[in-house]
Amino acid sequence: MNTSNFDSEFCGSLPLHYINTIMPFGVVLIVAKEDLRIIQASENVQEYLNAPVKVVVQSALSDYYKDKDANSLRQKLEEGIKTKGPQGISFHYCEMNMLVHNHQDFYLVELEFKREPEGPQLNGLQDVRDLMTALEPATTVQQVCDAAVAELKRISQFDGIMMYRFDADWNGTVISENKSAGLEPYLGVTFPASDVPRQARQLYLRNPYRLIPDRTYSPAKLYPVINPLSKSFTDLSSCHLRGVADVHLEYLHNMKVMASMSLRVIHNDKLWGLISCNHTSAYPATFEQCSIFSLLSDVVSNKISSIINKEEYGFIAQLQKDRNQIMERIYQPISLEEVLFNQDISISNLFHATGAVLYTNGSKKVSGQVPEALFLDDLLLWIQAKEIEQVFATHNLVNIIEEAAKHSEIASGMLVIPFGTSATDFIVLFRPEVVKTIEWGGNPHQAINFEEDGKAYHPRNSFKVWMETVNQTSQPWHEQELQIAATVRSFLLEHQSKNKQHN
Repeated sequence: MNTSNFDSEFCGSLPLHYINTIMPFGVVLIVAKEDLRIIQASENVQEYLNAPVKVVVQSALSDYYKDKDANSLRQKLEEGIKTKGPQGISFHYCEMNMLVHNHQDFYLVELEFKREPEGPQLNGLQDVRDLMTALEPATTVQQVCDAAVAELKRISQFDGIMMYRFDADWNGTVISENKSAGLEPYLGVTFPASDVPRQARQLYLRNPYRLIPDRTYSPAKLYPVINPLSKSFTDLSSCHLRGVADVHLEYLHNMKVMASMSLRVIHNDKLWGLISCNHTSAYPATFEQCSIFSLLSDVVSNKISSIINKEEYGFIAQLQKDRNQIMERIYQPISLEEVLFNQDISISNLFHATGAVLYTNGSKKVSGQVPEALFLDDLLLWIQAKEIEQVFATHNLVNIIEEAAKHSEIASGMLVIPFGTSATDFIVLFRPEVVKTIEWGGNPHQAINFEEDGKAYHPRNSFKVWMETVNQTSQPWHEQELQIAATVRSFLLEHQSKNKQHN
C-alpha cells in the first residue's frame, strides 16, 4: 500500500488551550493588569489563599501578599514575565513558587506551595553541565539521542525515556529509548500523527514541556467560566497546570502509565521530535524542577540542530559543486545530451536519480533505468497537458499517474525540470521504489474510536505492533535538491536565450 496520512483533523481541531480546567497540583489566578484584582481563579484556591473562590474573585491580589504593597507586587509579576521561570513569593499563610504569563489585559499566575521535592533530586546547572558533557562527543543525531536518553534517565529517574522523531506527515518513530523493567519496549515503533495532533504540536512551540504528575487527578475548573476581560474562555496555552483532555488520560491508562512528561526538541524553530518520559507511579515535580527540564530540552535541541545543520551544509555544498561542474560543460562544443549524461557527473548523479530522460527538439534521449518508450511518450503528453512550467516533484508517482504502477520498481519518484521557451523541452528524472515496513504502535486506522452516538470517543486500547508495508514510493526529493533544480532550469533558460540572440 501507499503511505497514508494519519494526522487527525478531528483531534487537531480540539481547543486544547481553552479546556477551562487545571490539574490541582497548584492554583491558577487571572489578575487584571489595571488594578491587580483577581477576576478568575481555579476552584481549589481556598487551599492556597485560605478563602473560598467566590470571595477571592474580585478581591485584590495584594490582599494576600505579605507586605500588601501593590507596587512591589506588580514589580514581582513583571519580573516573573521577564525571567520566564519560577520565583519565590510570600503570601500571608505560606511561601509559594510563582509562574507568571503575560496576556494583553491580564496576568495568568500559577502558584504552588514551596516544598522539598518528593521525586527526583535535580541539581540544576550541574545536571545541565552533565548533559552537555555527555552529548559533547556525539557526532551523529543517533549518538545524541542515545546519550540524551541515557543521561535524562539517570537525572530524572523516570521509569522510561523515549526519543521519537517526527516524519513529514507528523508520525513519530521511536529512535532511542531507555526503560526499566515492566514498561513495554517501543524502539523502532511508529506512532500515528493523531497521537500528538496539530494543536498539541503547536502548543509545544510555546511550552518546552508538558507534565502530567498523576493521571488520576480530579480537575479544578476556573471560576467564573467566562473571563470578564476577554469575554471568552481563558487561553491556557502557556499554563503549566493546564488540564488534560480525557482522551489523553485514557491513552496513558492504556499504556499503563501513571505520570508523563514530554520535552520538545526544536530544529530551525520547528518541532523536530519529542522526548517522552513515563512513570508507573505519580511524579510530583515542582515548578523549579520543570524549569530544569526545560533547560535540558534546550541543550538536546541545540546539539541536534548543530549536527543537522553541519550535515545540511555538507550536502548543499556537494550539490552546488556537482551542479557547477555540469553547468560549466554547457560552454563546451558538445550536445546538451552529452552535458547532462556525462558519465563523470551526470544530471542523474546530481539528483541521486537512477534514470533520466531529455525531451528536446521533438525527440527524447534516455540514460540509466527508465520506463518503456510508450510510457515515456505518454508521460510527455501528461506533462504538457498539466502545463508544468516550474520544477515539479513527487515521490509517489502512481498517486498521480495510475499507469506508472507497472513501472514503480524503477520509477516511483519523478522530478520534472522544464527548461525551454516552449512546452517541448523537459528533463525528467526517476527514482526507484523504496519498499519499507512500518511497525505501528497499534493499528493507526483505529487511533480514534467513536461510540455509536458519534460524540464520545476513545483512543485505541492496544499498542501491539501492527505491521504495514509501504511500496510504490521513492526516497523523497530534498528541499535543497528542488532549489538546485530551479537554478539548473534558470541557467538553461538563460543559456538558450543567449544562443537565440547570437543566432
